[in-house]
Amino acid sequence: MISSYQDRLNDTFHKYPRQFWLMFIGMLVSTIGASMIWPFLMIYVSERLNTPMTTTAFLITLNSFAGLVASIPAGQIIDRFGRKWMMVGSLAANGFLYLFYSHASTLPQFAVLMILSGAVNPLFRVGADAMMADLVSPEKRVDAYSLLRLSNNLGVSLGPMIGGFIASASYSVVFFLAASGMVFYSLLMAFFGRETLPQRGAQAGQPTSSSERFGGYLSILHDKPFISFVVSFTMTAVCAALVWVLMPIYAKQNYQVPENMYGFIPTTNAVMVVTLQLFVTSITRRYRPLKVLAVGAFFYTLGVGSVVLDHGFWGFWISMVILSIGELVLVPTASTYAANMAPADKRGRYMSIYGMTWGISTMIGPVFGGILNDRIGPSAIWLGGAAVGSISILAFVFLSRQAQMKEAPLPEYS
Repeated sequence: MISSYQDRLNDTFHKYPRQFWLMFIGMLVSTIGASMIWPFLMIYVSERLNTPMTTTAFLITLNSFAGLVASIPAGQIIDRFGRKWMMVGSLAANGFLYLFYSHASTLPQFAVLMILSGAVNPLFRVGADAMMADLVSPEKRVDAYSLLRLSNNLGVSLGPMIGGFIASASYSVVFFLAASGMVFYSLLMAFFGRETLPQRGAQAGQPTSSSERFGGYLSILHDKPFISFVVSFTMTAVCAALVWVLMPIYAKQNYQVPENMYGFIPTTNAVMVVTLQLFVTSITRRYRPLKVLAVGAFFYTLGVGSVVLDHGFWGFWISMVILSIGELVLVPTASTYAANMAPADKRGRYMSIYGMTWGISTMIGPVFGGILNDRIGPSAIWLGGAAVGSISILAFVFLSRQAQMKEAPLPEYS
């Protein structure tokens, strides 16, 4: 049995290029570092500034908005100048920004840091997604994205536990360790990574048509199947944003679930991804992606809608488990689907538009939920989320039937 397990590990290792495993290790270390501080950053800011929660939450909005705006040029930059050095620069910049956080003491200082960190993040995220698609052939991408998610979530499950313990003694040490994780990955990529930007057709960076005057995005906006997928996926992501951002507040204000107990709920999500992602992907990869996305959207919708029935810790825990099943089904398939639809010379721009779905959903989801809460009542948050999720299910089913009717296989680009 041990020999068989070792053989499977060996096969998995040789299935992907070495640079993929470099990304796997770098993702693990940098995520442990970032997640050591990120869950506690707003607590640190609130105590440092002694400001109301509304003011503190505004900083998160600034961060999300900056990331959303920066995602647009990030794709063009990645496609023009390459993946490697943009990733290196983004990681290093984030590392140094963590050090500045530890010395900030005024609201304007924190606001500037939030905007800067939000602005540089897309260069890494889009660059990493594009590099992954460059390195791995289409038929292997869904498994590869699953492995990177496993690495990311393993970091998320370890980071907060370590960070919470250290933060109780010194936030400065936590900021230093977070910065170290980011800088470590940047150095790993700088010295051992290689550029993967495909060189085909016209020379990289030279416009080839009038649509390139708009950074090449005009032609992508005319790609109706891709844009339809992005809109549908954004609606599904709104369900996740409601649960991740508003459920902790809802649970505490209405059912007195304290932070130290609620912390086990997001940890459950990370543990599920680490332990189950590869198994779930081995099943979902056998089916058409749009059908898989519809199933994933169903679990997201069921997860957000079920919160209306919850009255204590275990109810909220079950809702997170349901949502996490949807995440296991949907996210690797969606990343692979987006990467496979992208021509090699526009891969960065396609992935930047796909990546914007999370930023958009994080911006509109909590606001949407807050309006429902204030004008109708707390339960309306989850019923409204379920309604949005139901529309996303129907949208994926419709797109799946359209694709089958046309009998048009998903385009593959090397």
